[in-house]
Amino acid sequence: MKKLIFLFFIINTFSYSQDNITIIQLQQKLNLEKESIKKLEIINDMVNIAFNQDMAQALKFSKLGVELSEKANNKNWQPKFYEMQGRMHANLLHLDSATSFFNKALKGYDLVDNKKGRATTLFKLAWVDKKNGNLDDALQKDLSGLKIMELLGYKNGICDGLTRVSTDLTHQNRLTEALDYAEKAIRFAEENNLTSEMFYVNFNAANVAMAKQNYAQSLEYNKTALAIAQEQNLGLPNEADVTNGIGNAYKRLGNYPEAIKSYKACLALAKKANYPNATSTVIANLGEVNMLLGNYSDALEYQLETVKLQEKNNDFSNLIENYNHVSTIYSKLKNYKFALDYKQKAYTLRDSIASIESDAKMSELLTQYETKKKEKTIASQESKISQQQLIQTLSLGFVALLIGLLVFGYISYRNRSKTNTLLAAKNEEIELLLKEVHHRVKNNLEVVSSLLSLQSAQIEDLNTKEAMIESQNRVNSIGIVHQKLYQGENLGAIEMKDYFLNLSESILDSLGAEKKVNLNLAMSQLDLDIDTAVPLGLIINELLTNTVKYAFPNNNQGTVTIKLEKQNDTILHLEVSDNGTGKTGITQGTGFGSQLVSLLTKQLNGIMKEENQNGTTFIFDFQLEQAV
Repeated sequence: MKKLIFLFFIINTFSYSQDNITIIQLQQKLNLEKESIKKLEIINDMVNIAFNQDMAQALKFSKLGVELSEKANNKNWQPKFYEMQGRMHANLLHLDSATSFFNKALKGYDLVDNKKGRATTLFKLAWVDKKNGNLDDALQKDLSGLKIMELLGYKNGICDGLTRVSTDLTHQNRLTEALDYAEKAIRFAEENNLTSEMFYVNFNAANVAMAKQNYAQSLEYNKTALAIAQEQNLGLPNEADVTNGIGNAYKRLGNYPEAIKSYKACLALAKKANYPNATSTVIANLGEVNMLLGNYSDALEYQLETVKLQEKNNDFSNLIENYNHVSTIYSKLKNYKFALDYKQKAYTLRDSIASIESDAKMSELLTQYETKKKEKTIASQESKISQQQLIQTLSLGFVALLIGLLVFGYISYRNRSKTNTLLAAKNEEIELLLKEVHHRVKNNLEVVSSLLSLQSAQIEDLNTKEAMIESQNRVNSIGIVHQKLYQGENLGAIEMKDYFLNLSESILDSLGAEKKVNLNLAMSQLDLDIDTAVPLGLIINELLTNTVKYAFPNNNQGTVTIKLEKQNDTILHLEVSDNGTGKTGITQGTGFGSQLVSLLTKQLNGIMKEENQNGTTFIFDFQLEQAV
């Protein structure tokens, strides 16, 4: 189980302990504080304490820090809180959000020439790359961060960088080099008396020993790391990580009862810390150890839960392995159809990210599955042959005729089976190709979006910068459509409520209005084809952007309601309303957004009107014969 051993690696290393103060006390202190800088310092302490207890709470505080630092326009604190918020998103497996905030942090640190901040953020971006299976990119970022730390002479950062590079090399199965870096990190921590780093260097050394199949040594390193974590009060997430590592070592040593005991302890710690990264991993390990014990029903329950969590969080680096585990369990339970299904899922994902080698098990399962079908056919034939023997004495001619009919039927059956198998394989191949196309289109659109983001960061003119952000949102609205298609089961349609929710949240986040605007989706689930979904998404993008800019001035809060429904077989009705000033006026506008909405409405054979009572309401009726 190569991947799961290394899933646990804390995104940032820091030593923080405030035994004599609580979050409640800090909250009281924050409420009384008037100076913005001191408020930011207090929030920073609250984030660090919450990280060791509840990551969801830590995310809440980091968002507060982002909001206050932006409001105070504090250029030094802004990137620090972007980094914090990205870190919490990453540990909660919100990988896209994490990447977005880390990139904001990099820009902010570059603006104030904070090289140390840039290095720590590069380390975190590398962690996200590893989660997404981009191992080469992760190694490059960690090496860049390590080089910065060495230039700065920052000893803790150098030790951290050495450990991270060791982890990257372990992921790439370059174990000799990985061990060299692990041992170098341990020596560096000991020589420089870096007590705060001793946990991490031992934990990493345990992972390298595990990869080199030295399980006894891995167990000792993990036990040392656990003792340090408890002694230094490094928090529940760290204890969960290393407890899982102890379970892995026991499992490899064949001590399954102790392995299960450690895994269950890890699960309790992960749930208490609200740490989904650890939760999904240890559930997978519980599934594997039950599989090794032959408890296939229990193992299946754990593994299906693991797959569900990893699919939800796009945890590609470990999903392939767990698809294979589910396939193996179904094979043991003699459910070869499901075994084949999950093996095919593993192969499809493997091919899309090119991260693992081929597995001969697929052909073995296929043989078992086909053999079982043939056995049923042979059994049926033997029964018929027996009947023939009984009537053979009555009429040789009748027997000959019956044999002829059976041969003809068998040949027809085989021909039909071959045809159906070929058709099914062809359809599956087409479906896989379509998903790959949508995946590649989404990735290319993300590149365009990133280029727009980078360009806008260099622009000082506010109007031009605003136009660039709006263009980026238009690209994102199309990209989300393709993401929904390759992630969903139906390649011909998109579920619009989920699409509108993802799109709207992305727009509000890009405009910094997620707390200013309350979103209400007053609609049921509705599937539409891509030719309809893309124009509708662009229309929503323009209207929501326009509403944020003009409907709620002076940071006033408000509500935007989106309603979409089919009124009959050909009419699609869309309403977008707000309770703002009633001065959005996009239908009378002459700007690009107004022209785009008008063109898109015509493209969908629709009509649009605007009402300005208690806010603004845009009403559309589209004649859509192609609506699903």
